[in-house]
Parts: sequence; structure tokens; C-alpha cells
Amino acid sequence: MRFARQYGWRAYAIPVLAVITLWVLYDVVTHPIENSQSLIAQASQQQSNPDNTATSNAEQGGENSRGAGPSPAGKQLPALQATQLPNGGSFTVKGTGHYRTVGKPGAAAGQGTEKTFRYVIEIEEGINTASYGGDDAFAAMVDATLTSVKGWTHDPRFRFEHIQASDGVEPDLRIQLTSVETTHATCGTDIAMETSCFYAVGNRVVINESRWVRGATPFQGDLGGYRHYLINHEVGHGIGFAQHAPCGGNGQLAPVMMQQTMSLSNTELFAINPQETYKDDGFVCIANPWPYPHA
Repeated sequence: MRFARQYGWRAYAIPVLAVITLWVLYDVVTHPIENSQSLIAQASQQQSNPDNTATSNAEQGGENSRGAGPSPAGKQLPALQATQLPNGGSFTVKGTGHYRTVGKPGAAAGQGTEKTFRYVIEIEEGINTASYGGDDAFAAMVDATLTSVKGWTHDPRFRFEHIQASDGVEPDLRIQLTSVETTHATCGTDIAMETSCFYAVGNRVVINESRWVRGATPFQGDLGGYRHYLINHEVGHGIGFAQHAPCGGNGQLAPVMMQQTMSLSNTELFAINPQETYKDDGFVCIANPWPYPHA
């Protein structure tokens, strides 16, 4: 009793610890292989699945478990005609007809052995560009497209310079993001679909905002690629490539001057307008936004 009073709770803990120690030693001596195999298995599991705790929670259907996510392979493509606008964000139907100048001048590329095209970038008043990055984002895409090595400046005849808009200076190109109704009034409505155009009066590259926001079915959701195409195609008209170009063969990259907004099929484009350059030959190309995609 004097021992217990002197050492307190430790007097009872020491015998208990001694018993536990003897039991552990006995288990290790009598089952050495089983214990080592268990440790090896645990280490192997940790190495192959370091996040085994999260996996365990997922397998048990924990509150954070959402499985592997949706598989696009099991979904059907939307039943849209190639000429229809894809689903997507909102766009401006009617603007004011007046434009604001956007972007920072200074972008320049190309040799210009034949012609230097000086351009400004404008957005129709009434268009709110916040949903796709703001005015500067549109201007940056135009600059990036016209200065790309895959663009028109791969041809040494051409050079592009983004200049400051000022009174008394008429740019060679006005690249304009435009509402639907103003686009119709400028480009016409001979084709019952949303298109863009080059309008020679005022050297206007008219980019239909509905297409900038929604893209085109032939590009299968590649909105960035389609925006490059829109600029390159309409600027192509503006620098002298008046004619459209047909698909050269099945599976080839489409020429940038093909009307890829409508279709990648010569036969479909022939059906839309037999007066165009396309033939009813069945050739179908692959979407391509660049004049020189392999540059």
C-alpha cells in the first residue's frame, strides 16, 4: 500500500504495460510472416493509391462522391442543320449603327512587299461584350489572328498594322463586331442564315456577333478556332480574295476561303448556291481556321 501511495496511478499502469508488452512480443514471435505480409500489403496499397482515403469515401458513396463524370461518347449530337446557330449565349439583335474604337494600337506583322493593310477595331454601340471577356478581348483576338504565322502574313506580299483611329486617316480595314440587324442591313439576307461579310464601302470587315458568341456547327464546339476563321475569311475578302474556294478532297483541311460557317461539304454548299464555285462531288473537308495551317 505504501508503494501505491508513493507512486500513485503509475503503480497500476506499470503491470498493465508489462502485460501488453509481453503479448505483443508473443504475437510477433509466433506470427512473424503474417505480420510482415500485412505491412507489405498496406505499403503497396499506399504506393499504388496514395489517395486511398478519398477513394474509400467515393466507393462508399460519401457525400463528395460524384463518380467518373459524364461520358460524351454516350450522347447524341444535336439535331441541327449546318446553317443553324448552335445553342449558346445571348447576343445583340439590334445595335445603334454607330461604333466605338477598341483595343490598343501597335500590333504589326508581315513583310508587305505588295501591300500594308492598316486597320482599326470597332464594336457597335449597344453590344455588351462582358460575357466573352470585354472589348479588349475581342481586339486581342483580332490582333492575335492577323499577326499569327499561320495567317495571311505568311505570304510576304502582306503586312498588317493596328493603327490609332484619328480624323483624316482612313484605314485600309475596319474590323467591326456588329449586331444581327446591322449585319443584315449591311451584308444582305440572300441566304436565310446568320453570316458575316466584307463590305467594300468603308472597307468594313463585318463580324456578326451572333456567330462570335455561338460559333458554327461545322466547327463542333471549337469556338476559338471558329473566331480565328471568321476573321481570316472576311479579311481574306478584304485583301483581295474575292472568290470562295471548294474542298479539295475528302478528309483534307478546308481552305480558309471555303464558306465553313455553312458547311464543309461541297455538295451541301452547291445545294445552297449552285452559282458558287462548289461542285456536287461529295467531297467533305475538315474545319480549318488558317490560310497556312502548317506554317
